[in-house]
Amino acid sequence: MIALLVAVGLVGGGWWALRGSRGATGSDTRSRPAGGPGFGDAIESSGIDFRMSFLPAEQGASFRINLYDHGCGVAVGDFDGDGRDDLYFCNQLGPNALYRNDGGGHFTDLTAKAGVGLGDRISVAATFADYDGDGHEDLYVTTTRGGNALFHNRGDGTFEDVTAKAGLTLVAHSEAAVFFDADGDGDLDLFVSNTAKWTTDVYDDKARYFVGPAELIGMIRSPRELNSFYRNQGDGTFQDATREAGLEGLGWGGDVTVFDYDEDGDLDVFVANMFGRSQLYRNDGKGHFTDVTKAVLGRTSWGTVGTKAFDYDGDGRLDLFLVDMHSDMWMSLSDDLSKFPEGKKYQFYAPLVDLGYQTVEQAEADANALGFTVKDVIFGNTLFRALGDGRFEETSDRAGVETLWPWGIATADFDQDGSEDVFIPSGMGYPYMYWRSPLLMNDGHGTFTDCSKELGTDPPLGGTTLDHPIGGRPAAKSARSAAVGDFDGDGRPDLVVNDFNDRPQLLLNRFPKRSYVQLRLVGSGANKDAVGALVRLTVGKKTLVRQVHAASGYLAQSSNTLHFGLGDAKKVDRMEIRWPSGRVQTLDGPEIDGLRVLREPAR
Repeated sequence: MIALLVAVGLVGGGWWALRGSRGATGSDTRSRPAGGPGFGDAIESSGIDFRMSFLPAEQGASFRINLYDHGCGVAVGDFDGDGRDDLYFCNQLGPNALYRNDGGGHFTDLTAKAGVGLGDRISVAATFADYDGDGHEDLYVTTTRGGNALFHNRGDGTFEDVTAKAGLTLVAHSEAAVFFDADGDGDLDLFVSNTAKWTTDVYDDKARYFVGPAELIGMIRSPRELNSFYRNQGDGTFQDATREAGLEGLGWGGDVTVFDYDEDGDLDVFVANMFGRSQLYRNDGKGHFTDVTKAVLGRTSWGTVGTKAFDYDGDGRLDLFLVDMHSDMWMSLSDDLSKFPEGKKYQFYAPLVDLGYQTVEQAEADANALGFTVKDVIFGNTLFRALGDGRFEETSDRAGVETLWPWGIATADFDQDGSEDVFIPSGMGYPYMYWRSPLLMNDGHGTFTDCSKELGTDPPLGGTTLDHPIGGRPAAKSARSAAVGDFDGDGRPDLVVNDFNDRPQLLLNRFPKRSYVQLRLVGSGANKDAVGALVRLTVGKKTLVRQVHAASGYLAQSSNTLHFGLGDAKKVDRMEIRWPSGRVQTLDGPEIDGLRVLREPAR
């Protein structure tokens, strides 16, 4: 561990070596594929002038390795009920921003009018959810030790801060927040993941934040914080039921994915752990959870940051993908690049000899001091393929999804061929060198190919460096959080990316148009968002499955509108909807090539 910390301490003096060489793309400034399919960045014409601003004393020329370098999130939701997905960006230095979607890929800043700027604290992530079932999307924002906030949507384009009234006065080092019906009573409960008390008690009055630690090992050994779970009381208030529900966790909670892994009709919870094994919790159907990680998944990624449940192999079951950022932080400047080929996993953070270790046992001793066991984890991304009956197998290497410096996960069938693809916002930014965000295109047989260069997502618009230097030298761009939605209303899934210390990316889909199905589900009870609803389409011999997710993917919330690419098919044979209430609805031959709003049938 000493050698590891020495390597970390040298970061301010030079760029680290990387696994492979494809990250250095020069100064190419393409904004869209030349004459071919893919994505084009339309941020300059979108009306979005937001810029995520970092904390200069933490992440500027005096760079410190702490969780402030994790950046901020983005949430997608229709806050004004006009049928178009709006955007909410979180920020560190300065206010957050709410943009109304005007249609056609253009947005208007309504932050001041809506009253949701929160410029007095370090915001982390946000999620839209109609927690009181009144038909309007409310907004919850997590922060780093500034107090999380719940905004009630008045339905007139403005919000009221009801945090105290609702009983949600949590002050912690929070990350993700997800609303879902944990206990089957019809309304949305709230789960918040928390990390640890990693900040110091020194407060910067001007920038309004608690100063971060100067070195990594002190941060990792910070007192851990438990997660928070609140039951919805049905009257606009919540009650802390963390211990009763069994969701306290192990500390260092990050991203969260809610899905029915064992297909028993209730929603289970997966919590990503940033340092150590993650936790899969089985729901008993009444909102009480049991940690079943080892029995169901076995080893999980050691430094998980982003996680997502989606059907990557087209077998009609939801699989689970984890990306491991923190295992990729340990290479030193003197490393030979040829020793770190892309797609390779190691026994520990990096080859043991580079960290001064001669045996795995030496590494294990340091791991135990940090509260985890090497035998319980995998150092790299993991992809768990659902086998049915609540069983999984780990297939990341076979599927080709091992990547470098990954933060989040955004999934959609971008080329509408019937298989879901994956975008992974990646990179570290200053003082590190640039690294691309992989665009993993699904070949339809459960394997992926990175097509970021060919399809216009790499390099980013304007090149690979920021438009302003840091510490007197060029600073590399890097992405953090990404979400999916059809932002220009053309029937194709687009991407929005909240970059670190930079303007966002609005990557509009330019793939050739193909047949598709878009569904927006409306629940009949208090869960108007239909969070947890599962839809299966039968298209010939193939079954396509999508779930209405709570926020997931790392500091991200994608659109609640479900999108199915149909490839060359011109019709859907059958559609089955399993509503959160347990009701199953079947429709024969639903319409294609348009957005369809479906309401849950009355009992």
